[in-house]
Amino acid sequence: MPKRTDIEKILVLGAGPITIGQACEFDYSGSQACKALKDEGYEVVLVNSNPATIMTDPEVADRTYVEPVTASVVREVIALERPQALLPTMGGQTSLNVAVELAESGVLDEFGVELIGAKLKAIKLAEDRDLFKEKMLEIGLSVPNSGIARNASEAREVGQRIGFPIIIRPAFTLGGAGGGIAYNQEELDDIAGQGLAASPVSEILLEESVLGWKELELEVMRDRLDNVVIICAIENLDPMGVHTGDSITVAPLQTVTDKEYQRLRDAAIKVIRAIGVDTGGSNIQFGINPQDGRIVVIEMNPRVSRSSALASKATGYPIAKIAAKLAIGLTLDEIANDITRETKAAFEPTLDYVVTKIPRFNFEKFRGADTTLTTQMKSVGEVMAIGRTFQESFQKALRGMEVGLTGFAQVEARSKADFWEWRRRLSLPSHHRITDIYGALSAGISPAEIIELTDIDPWFIDNLAEIFETTEELKEVGLSLEDLDREILLKLKRMGYGDEQLARIMGVSEAEVWQHRRALNVVPGYKMIDTCSAEFQAFTPYMYSTYENESEMFEAVKPRVLILGGGPNRIGQGIEFDYCCVHASLALRDLGFEAVMVNSNPETVSTDYDVSDRLYFEPLTLEDVSNIAEIEKPEGIIVQLGGQTPLKLAKGLESRGYKILGTSPESIDMAEDRERFGELIKALGLKQPEGAIARSAGEAIELASKIGYPVMVRPSYVLGGRAMSIVYSQDDLERWLSEGFAKGDMHVLIDEFLENAVEIDVDAISDGRATVIAGIMEHIEQAGIHSGDSTCVLPSQNIPFKIIEEIRKAVTELADKLKVIGLMNIQFAVKDEELYILEVNPRASRTIPFVSKATGVPWARVAASVMVGKTLSELGIKPRLLPPHVSVKSVVIPFKRFSGSVISLGPEMRSTGEVMGVASQFGLAFAKAQLAAGHGLPTKGRVFVSVSDTHKQETIPIAQNLYQMGFELIATRGTAQVIREAGIPCLLTNKVSEGRPNLVDRIKNGEIQLVVNIPSGRTARDDDQLIRRAAINYNVPVVTTVSGAKAVTAGITALQGGNSSFAVKSLQEYHRNISHLETTSNKRV
Repeated sequence: MPKRTDIEKILVLGAGPITIGQACEFDYSGSQACKALKDEGYEVVLVNSNPATIMTDPEVADRTYVEPVTASVVREVIALERPQALLPTMGGQTSLNVAVELAESGVLDEFGVELIGAKLKAIKLAEDRDLFKEKMLEIGLSVPNSGIARNASEAREVGQRIGFPIIIRPAFTLGGAGGGIAYNQEELDDIAGQGLAASPVSEILLEESVLGWKELELEVMRDRLDNVVIICAIENLDPMGVHTGDSITVAPLQTVTDKEYQRLRDAAIKVIRAIGVDTGGSNIQFGINPQDGRIVVIEMNPRVSRSSALASKATGYPIAKIAAKLAIGLTLDEIANDITRETKAAFEPTLDYVVTKIPRFNFEKFRGADTTLTTQMKSVGEVMAIGRTFQESFQKALRGMEVGLTGFAQVEARSKADFWEWRRRLSLPSHHRITDIYGALSAGISPAEIIELTDIDPWFIDNLAEIFETTEELKEVGLSLEDLDREILLKLKRMGYGDEQLARIMGVSEAEVWQHRRALNVVPGYKMIDTCSAEFQAFTPYMYSTYENESEMFEAVKPRVLILGGGPNRIGQGIEFDYCCVHASLALRDLGFEAVMVNSNPETVSTDYDVSDRLYFEPLTLEDVSNIAEIEKPEGIIVQLGGQTPLKLAKGLESRGYKILGTSPESIDMAEDRERFGELIKALGLKQPEGAIARSAGEAIELASKIGYPVMVRPSYVLGGRAMSIVYSQDDLERWLSEGFAKGDMHVLIDEFLENAVEIDVDAISDGRATVIAGIMEHIEQAGIHSGDSTCVLPSQNIPFKIIEEIRKAVTELADKLKVIGLMNIQFAVKDEELYILEVNPRASRTIPFVSKATGVPWARVAASVMVGKTLSELGIKPRLLPPHVSVKSVVIPFKRFSGSVISLGPEMRSTGEVMGVASQFGLAFAKAQLAAGHGLPTKGRVFVSVSDTHKQETIPIAQNLYQMGFELIATRGTAQVIREAGIPCLLTNKVSEGRPNLVDRIKNGEIQLVVNIPSGRTARDDDQLIRRAAINYNVPVVTTVSGAKAVTAGITALQGGNSSFAVKSLQEYHRNISHLETTSNKRV
């Protein structure tokens, strides 16, 4: 049947910033949806606040609003654009919740906008825990015994009826936010309170424990004629009780009988029909009791989900693209399969390989946080691997994790444990659970005991035990490398053993294993992901490696360039780098090259089958990339766009004879080598904070005293700010050293800390001759906060012209001396009108997408063109005017997920994602960015102010501004006295330690709308931590720096003066204004 002709313009809602539970898989789905709708001739309008996404590129939608994804802002876009339809199923829980709010408030009816993809009734049936339970029972399906609670007393009543342990699931939340497992009344009261606060409708489901049951998910598609297909069935290795986002998952199902699968399939079809998702995809989760086979329905997502992205990459079936086409009236039998060009979307994928997904965690960033895995998601990324067997794909996934594992092996740091300690570890699921299984086997604990303690299916444990036994046998027999003949090596490779893993087992170098393997002609073949197990010919080279004789490689017809992606998301290396890799692929294809992408992240756009000419879903290791390069024979390899992951491979690949495009590994090394870089800075006459390298704890104390406190300290191995700290005294330094950051031959870098300096980020590009600055960003927080966690503004608002000119000169000289070809990021600090260089990275930075959106130039695409020989002049790139608008980047930090962690910002990065606010002036741009990050600024109410003695005088003008804007001020005694002495009325409240009611009570009672809490020194006091934790738990904005407080007052002023309007404007219009300015003025600033 034909697509709908009664609608012409469709509004698509994005997911906003990357957060735990809602990551870059929604960039993948949103990008696919926008492209699919445009291909069908519809006008597409997009709202999304995340600048690091491909979907917010101006070419993806017809008009792109980089605005907060909230009901009030989307209403303004609807009033301006007048779309006929709204597609809410591509932006995760955020867009679904906004769509429900718009529908229930009457906005959609007011403007005649129809929900497509999922109707309001279907969304509410799936998301409302009580309605969902009733519907499942109505259609004859089982659900866990449960009850709904909307307040604390109802939670206690339901809890008494169900009995402990109890699983708590808040309604309308993402990633299990606010949920958990309660084993007693005290835990139930605590988790129920969190869940009620997290749920936008203040509703939680309390569910009987199905802990230890097998968990499975089915991805289901339905069209308007009631055709239903199962796209992928995914099995969790971890049992119920671990959030599926934190669980290791496998496809296809490995331990389920055909009879059980058919029951699951029938149930899934019943669910999607009963809920009424009439067009599009849904994710349905089930539990199976391993004792009696009882199947229960756990929940349903009536939208594209995190698992949808995994299922798409696992099968080659583009779920988001097909869902978008179904939403506009096409049916499954009308939509072609891009990969086979012969079958239709109604054809269910079949897999002749095994896919394993393993989540990536960053608990080390949140010290003090509980690392137990529960129903609330805590992982920040994931890796996917493909092999012909579970063992092969599992070991490939482990080495793709980039956490120091080469495969299934023991971690020495956790190897010292007795019998009872191993049992304790195995009984509490954590991110160490897999390596702890190896350790337990080493300690003599039997597979049967491990199964009993972990509730992991015996089939998985048996497979892991076989790898363990093979490894131990290799160690015990004491074979030399030469003893590994072709047959033995092939067997090991087919079990997933990597070169480095074998090298460690046999006590030789990885290079020796690589050479021996090649001499025996033990090399991988490459198979295609074709959706049909080779039943039909495939035309899309989407490849994975395995050690079989047959290879399904396509012959190349153009010169090839290899692009190395960033691997699994983690704090410090996320979607921003995937954005750069996608742009490189697009640029290379335009220039006549075949773009060959290598990546292991199933959430990303770069691993979409139609982004590059060839896609290899492989771990980013020296071995795996070398194998690909050996058969592809590329003109060169791009390593500087994917973050640290590919950069670490550059020297190894170069030593194996492969050309690294762009800035040379030697130049990158020079920028990272402290002594060589220091000499370069001196030669150029530039300034750096005084620094030194200590090789022992005693030397560190001596050097810090010589430099003078405060100092910045970090281990020499640091990446992404890990373990960096600002220390203000010798006691602080001794405490830091005692935490183990200076063990053995570890070197400690010690630098003068420029207190109260302003930090500046600069992105630039060079072709080896000319250098052009892409953007100069001023940090709103003072130096000392990691640039990835800092709010920044472009163009700068307070940097003197003299300093700007010094920056331009320094950037040009550095690019010239480092022989930069491509992108470069430089971090500066300004103190007492003196410019200091903090760091230079001759590679893509995480700010490139933001700068690209702010300036209207796709800088990563330009960089890729430069790397293959184009000049900036040829590409039309020259020094540019400042944009006529203000862009502010803000961040999202998941303190709420890690209840025991210290809440403070410092030199160690903790944010998971970013947002962008754009407006004609700074205040409104800042307010938009804060709203998009989930920290909406109040325009009235009461502000709590607590400031250290160091900052009290600086705070008086801020307090004056807030009072004049109509806010009531409240403070503890010392701060209140200073504010009152300045003639500003201020109420008094108790500190937490001074009795009750205190400030925390007031926050919990809803009496405080904004917290300004500015301590001195490196960390906040105990009172400060309690205040910040309460504010975060109860969604009250918190400001922790003087400069941040000034920005907040500017934002509130803009909101108060805007008559409730956010002055929304499309990115395309902002870019047209830049072009107009460029063409009408010759002046360059």
